[in-house]
Amino acid sequence: MSQILINYLLKNFLKTFFIFVLVFYCFGVILNLFEEIEFFKNLDTSFLMPLLLTSIFIPSMIITLLPFIIFLSSMWFMIRIRNNKDLLTLKVFGFSNFKIFLILAITSFILGFLILLTANPITSSMSRYYEKTKSNFSRDIDHLITFNNNGLWIRENIDNKTRIISAAKPDGTKLKDVVIFHLDKNSNLINKILADEVNIENNQWKLSTVKILKPQNGVITETKVDNYQILSSYNFEKINSLFKNFNTMSFLDLIINYKELQNYGYNKSFLNESLHTMLSMPFFLFLMTALASVLTMNTLKKSDNIRFIIIGVITTLVIFYFKDLSLALGQTGQIPLILSVWAPVIALTFFIFIGVLQINEK
Repeated sequence: MSQILINYLLKNFLKTFFIFVLVFYCFGVILNLFEEIEFFKNLDTSFLMPLLLTSIFIPSMIITLLPFIIFLSSMWFMIRIRNNKDLLTLKVFGFSNFKIFLILAITSFILGFLILLTANPITSSMSRYYEKTKSNFSRDIDHLITFNNNGLWIRENIDNKTRIISAAKPDGTKLKDVVIFHLDKNSNLINKILADEVNIENNQWKLSTVKILKPQNGVITETKVDNYQILSSYNFEKINSLFKNFNTMSFLDLIINYKELQNYGYNKSFLNESLHTMLSMPFFLFLMTALASVLTMNTLKKSDNIRFIIIGVITTLVIFYFKDLSLALGQTGQIPLILSVWAPVIALTFFIFIGVLQINEK
C-alpha cells in the first residue's frame, strides 16, 4: 500500500510540474515571438524563421527559471491534495508531513541532476544555434562581434569607414596577435594594422609593437611604431558582457572542457560562476519544493487558492532579487564569487530547516 501511495504522489507531482513547464513554454513563445518578429521585420525571411528561433530559445530560458517553476508547481500540487482531502488520506496511512516533503524534495533534486545531464546539453546546443543564426542575420548591422575557434572578430562602422578587427585570443584586458583593417565606404583598403598586443581596458585602445601597412600609388608602405592608439566603441567590459551567456555552455562542457575553454580565452571567473550556478540548481529545486511544503502543509484546512498564489508570486520575486543581488555582490568583488552563487542556497537552507521542523509537528 505504501508503494502505491508513493507512486501516486510522484505521478501527480511530476504531471503538475510538466504542465507548468508547458504553460511557461507557451507564454515564453508568445512573448519572445514579438521580439523576433521585430528583429526580422526588415530582413528577407519567412515568418517561420522567427517562430523557429523562438521555439529553440525558450527551452534554455525554462531551465533558467526551473527553480521558480518547480516552486509554483509544488505549491499548486500540495494545495490541491490538501483541498481534496488526499493529504488527510495520506496521513491516515502513516505518511507524515516530513515524509511527504522528503519524497517530493528528493524527486526535485534528482530531476535537477537529470536535467543537467540530459536536457541541458541539448538546450545549450540550441542556444548556440540561436546565437549563430542571429549573428548571420546581423551582418548588415553596423556593429557586430563574434567569438569562435578562429579567435575574436569585431566589425564596427566609424566616420564612413568600416573597421574589422581580429585577435588570436583574449588575455584578461588585452588581446593578443591583433590585425585591424580599415576600409572606406567602397570597401577599399585604407590601412592594415598589426599589433602583438592591444590593451582594451577602456575605449581608447593601446596597441603595442605595431606595424602599419598602407597602400600608396599601388605600393604598400610599412611603418613600425612601439605604441599606437585607436578609439573604439568597444572596451573590455562591453566585450566581456556579450559572452556572459550561460545558456550556450552545458554542464558537461564545463566539467569536461574547463581547461580548453580557458585556453580559448574565456574568463575563469565567468566559467566558475557558470559551473557553480548549474551545480547549485538541483539543490535549489530541492529547497524550493521544501519551501512550498513549509508554506502549504502547516494545516489540513481547505483554504483560498488565490491567497497562496499571491504568496507564491511574492516569494519567487523576493528570492529572484536576492539571488541577483548576491550575484551582483560577487561580480563586483564585494564577496567571493562562488559564495555569491551559493549564498541564496545557504540562506534558504536555514529558513527551511526551521519550517520543516514546524510542519513535522502538525
